[in-house]
Amino acid sequence: MPFSDYKTALVTGASSGIGAAVVERLRRENIEVHAVARSAEALQQLAERTGCIAHAIDVTNRPAIAELASQVEFDILVNNAGVDRPKKFLEADESDIDLLVDVNLRAVLHICRLVVPGMVARDRGHVINISSIAGAYNFGGNSSYHATKAGVSMLSNQLRIDAFGKRVRVTEICPGRVATDIFNHVHGNDPSIRERFIDGFELPEATDIADAIAFAISAPVAVNIGHMEITPTLQVMGGLQTARPQPKTDPSGEPKP
Repeated sequence: MPFSDYKTALVTGASSGIGAAVVERLRRENIEVHAVARSAEALQQLAERTGCIAHAIDVTNRPAIAELASQVEFDILVNNAGVDRPKKFLEADESDIDLLVDVNLRAVLHICRLVVPGMVARDRGHVINISSIAGAYNFGGNSSYHATKAGVSMLSNQLRIDAFGKRVRVTEICPGRVATDIFNHVHGNDPSIRERFIDGFELPEATDIADAIAFAISAPVAVNIGHMEITPTLQVMGGLQTARPQPKTDPSGEPKP
């Protein structure tokens, strides 16, 4: 549907990066945007800049999210909030796994549960789920993060089935590396992090992701752009590695004969 057919949007993880860029892009289309994030100060600055409606809510706060969803009929839902803990799975803490599941997957499921039925009843709506290339490809990283993003990807496919027969569209946005401050949030606020992940690379910006989302939303009602994988031109996924077996050792650490 063209933007003129939509009136309201809910964007999570809206205080910075892709979320803030999406809020700014939707506001340019005169959409009433409800911006959800934990950082009240950053949200207030975003509201002053864009005219969005700020809600300082953690997406895992189910009662608060449910109250918001009961007050507003959302035409557009952008599930963007996400976290990561950069550890190998064999070194993962219980709290790491719970946090990733709660924010990256459980919150997305419950927000969809609260918002999508209303879209189906009104025969109008668009769900944008931000997943990751980590949900489709294997590479060195946090297996819990990969698993939660794969869940978001499958949810996106299933929502189309659940809403079948209604004009409710579902788009999965699957980004690779994007030039945002997420790397500092995940790895620490140190200049070396930017040097490692951003400086010297040719990367998509948060505004590029927001423009891609706007393109999907503005497509004719008969068109559902289901999946968009957005990566740097100079980034590829996959590759084949083969490891030699490590030598066996006895309890003292000495190699066995």
